[in-house]
Order: sequence, then C-alpha cells, then structure tokens
Amino acid sequence: MRDHRPTTSAGGVEVLRTPEDRFEDLPGFEYQPNHVEVDGLRMAFIDEGPADGPLVLCLHGEPTWSYLYRRMIPTFVERGCRVIAPDLVGFGRSDKPVERSAFTYDGMVAWLAGFATEVDVRNATLFCQDWGGLLGLRLLAEHPDRFERACAANTALPVVPGAGVLGGFDLDPDADVADAMGSGFVGWLKFSQSVPELPVGGIVQTGTATELPDDVVAAYDAPFPDETYKAGARALPTLVASSPEANARAWEVLEDWSKPFLTLWAPDDPILGPGAAEFIDRIPGTEGQPHDTFTPASHFLQEDVGPELASAVVDWMP
Repeated sequence: MRDHRPTTSAGGVEVLRTPEDRFEDLPGFEYQPNHVEVDGLRMAFIDEGPADGPLVLCLHGEPTWSYLYRRMIPTFVERGCRVIAPDLVGFGRSDKPVERSAFTYDGMVAWLAGFATEVDVRNATLFCQDWGGLLGLRLLAEHPDRFERACAANTALPVVPGAGVLGGFDLDPDADVADAMGSGFVGWLKFSQSVPELPVGGIVQTGTATELPDDVVAAYDAPFPDETYKAGARALPTLVASSPEANARAWEVLEDWSKPFLTLWAPDDPILGPGAAEFIDRIPGTEGQPHDTFTPASHFLQEDVGPELASAVVDWMP
C-alpha cells in the first residue's frame, strides 16, 4: 500500500482512487459525481436531467471517461431526458485496480451489469461508442429487458475465433485479428503496449477531427496522475478479441433484436472506418431507422459533433 495516494482494496487487489482535486475546474464539466459500489469497487457516474425523463445511458470507451459526454448532456437535458454516464472501472473517477490481470472483457461486462442493477437501468436508450459498445452491446444482449432502443456510434462487437488475448504482450497479433479489426487497430494495439507513458489526452486528440484546447486535453489526463493508475487503459486494447464465444452469443441476440437500433457514425474514423454497415446488415431493428454519418469527425465523434449527435438521438426517440 502506498500512503501517498488514496488507496483501497477489493478482494485482495490493490485499488487506486484518483484524488478529487484532479477533477476541479475542468472546462465544460461542472457535473457532480454520484457513486455506487460494485463488487467492492466504487463506480462514479453523472446523473443529470429530470428523474422521470426518458433515460439515456451513455457509455464511454478507451481511454476516455464520462467527460467525453459533456457536449451531449446539455442537449439531452434541455430536451427533457435523464442522462446517466458512468465511468468504467479503471477510468474517470471510478476505482482503478493496479494489476492488469484484474481487467478481463467478461469482468468488465459483469461490473457494468452490476452498475445497471445498482442504478436500476430500465426502459433505457443505450448510446455507446468504442469500448462503450463492446461492453454496452453485451449488456443489452444479456439484459435486453433493460433497453427500449440502442444507438451505436463508432464501435464494434468482434468475434475472432481462437484469438484469445490479442497477441498477448509480444505485440504479434494473430492475422485473423488484423483481418477483423484492420491495420489501424493493430497499429493502436502496438502503440498502446509499447509506449513508455500512455498519453491519454494526446490519444483522444489524435482520435478527433477537432483541435482540442490544451485544457480539454488535460481533462482527459486528469484521472491518471501517473502510470500506476493506467492498468485498465493499458489492458483493454489487448482484450478486444478475448471473448469470442460470449460475443457470438450476443450477436445471436442482436440478430433477433427488433426494437429500434440506430447507427450514428464518423466514416473517417482511422480505426473503424465505415463500420456501421455490419450493424445495419445484421440487426433487424435497424430497418427504417434514420441512420446518419458525420464529417468532419473521427473516432471520438462526441468531441467533434456532440450536440448534433445528441439532437439526432432525441429526435429519434419517441
């Protein structure tokens, strides 16, 4: 245990909690955090808008946190929606196990399912991007009664049989993974595992079409005082294809999903490109929906076109 950092323990695993003063005076983000405990870990979340408004569950990805939704939350709230945006375990204000082995794909899904139980997610609209989709679409498939509709934005649900953890830590991804996820992802995987210090804010900047102000870049770095807080951020790129059987089962549910399913996409994303087509081709609920694309925009399109995304979602909701 390190007494110079706020630390807790969960099941014998050392856990770090980012000091709250790291989150003071972040530009455009005056929302107060809420907390629940899941599996001995504290998860933080934003909960804004009328309690009886239609619920939108916004799930961030890697290596971002709920700050990513600050440009969408005002539109949702102004239009009468309730917005819940959690910080995944290992990110934002949520607790951060220090061992990479604490993070598994199925474990992240279980933590998210525990969160949905704790905050009583029901009759929700899911908005998911990046790892928010890798986890959120699993949550939807495993707990479909919690959701009335879903919107996927620049995300994926990969099934790569036999891939296991992507290339372990030898940075030699299986060819099937490269075929499934593309060369842009392989480059990201190698970078994430080899760079001495993971530049979280810089990564977000490279994933946007917008030039972010320095204080916004710094806000993405805020949850991570040093490398010991980044076990989750380091681990997740290697886990993308590590749960093929469970993801295949999720696709079986999605291929029968007749509730509304919308895609809002940035086709210039260097990692995922025009990946909305797979969802539109395979999910019945996409038929007749007002799918849309956005340019200029990139992988973290919430930064590039946040208000437009939120308006598109609310216009689509009943």
